[in-house]
Amino acid sequence: MTQIFGDFIDNLLDSQESLRLEFTPGSMPLKQRWQNNGLSANFMADYFAIFFTTSETRVEVTSAVSFVANELLENAMKFRDETSNYSIRLSLQLYEDRLVFIATNSVNPLTIENFQAFIQTLITCDPSELYISQLEKNAEDDTNTVSGLGLLTMVNDYLAHLGWKFDTVQKEPEVMIVSTMVQLMI
Repeated sequence: MTQIFGDFIDNLLDSQESLRLEFTPGSMPLKQRWQNNGLSANFMADYFAIFFTTSETRVEVTSAVSFVANELLENAMKFRDETSNYSIRLSLQLYEDRLVFIATNSVNPLTIENFQAFIQTLITCDPSELYISQLEKNAEDDTNTVSGLGLLTMVNDYLAHLGWKFDTVQKEPEVMIVSTMVQLMI
């Protein structure tokens, strides 16, 4: 069963330029590769910066791409279903009017309900108010397990459009994937 939330475009047209990274669970658990997230995000940012002609735009795009890519990778690694051998994928596509990120990872079926509830809150509430509320919750919560501040920063600081697609890709054992789409207008 497929479920879509927010601004998820299921059938994207071919882009002018694209880059895709894939992280496979192998000899080292993905969570132990945490330090590579920043390197991968900066690589994507530097790669796409060359497509922008003015230095001011190049700096803005580099900063935005680095932040969004890093957040998407961190979330994908932090919340992936560790019992699954499904890879984490991050793609970035350049269009005339936008940059589109798509991060795909497995997700534990037992956590989907809470995740989707957070998504509903995110897409229906005022993002600035929700950001303040999440900051207050984090200050009160010692475990700080799920803050959503990265997603809220994307919306508040970069005016990102967010969307999610949930799919079951395997029945036995059940493997669920989530694709998170972030669109940045340029």
